[in-house]
Amino acid sequence: MPGAVAVADERGRDPLGAAEAAWPDRADDGYTIRPATPADLPRLPAIERAAATRFRDTAFAAMVDAPLAATAIDPLHERVWVATAADGALVGFAIAHPLDAGVHLHELDVHPTHARHGLGARLIGAVAAWAAGTDVRAITLLTFRDIPWNAPYYARLGFIPLADEALPPGLRALRDAEGLAGLPAAARLAMRLDVGERSKICGG
Repeated sequence: MPGAVAVADERGRDPLGAAEAAWPDRADDGYTIRPATPADLPRLPAIERAAATRFRDTAFAAMVDAPLAATAIDPLHERVWVATAADGALVGFAIAHPLDAGVHLHELDVHPTHARHGLGARLIGAVAAWAAGTDVRAITLLTFRDIPWNAPYYARLGFIPLADEALPPGLRALRDAEGLAGLPAAARLAMRLDVGERSKICGG
């Protein structure tokens, strides 16, 4: 796997030459999934903040005002994909980076006004396709155990829970950092998707 991944340049190319599925990924509903360009990045925090409002009526309402992953993207070590609507507006994104000889899905957000169009699954599919092309075997993530659009959603896409004792060092370090930041460990769950199972993402 490459030692670093990067945001695509303005023409959608991966400057490090990582294997990629054919881009852009367009569907008949008008939505497109493509690698992010530097010009996209300033627009991602608004999507993340809008998506976080869904936590307002949960036990984790503090997430509404939590620090945003989209404001701290490292373009040398993180890969970003975006979802766009038919008019070109950015409506969702995924951030991933290398971890433990695999890929870690650091953030996934879709603007609430564009929910229920399968965009989250398509963004994860883009991450999985890229991971498969770089000989990575699995994608990991950390999520809320009982929030419907968190662990139960990822389980439907083929992610499986990881027991605490099975966490590899990098993922364990991220989990520990979450605890130090105030997220209750009992409410969080580590999950893994074998890249060979990615057909489940698209209902295959």
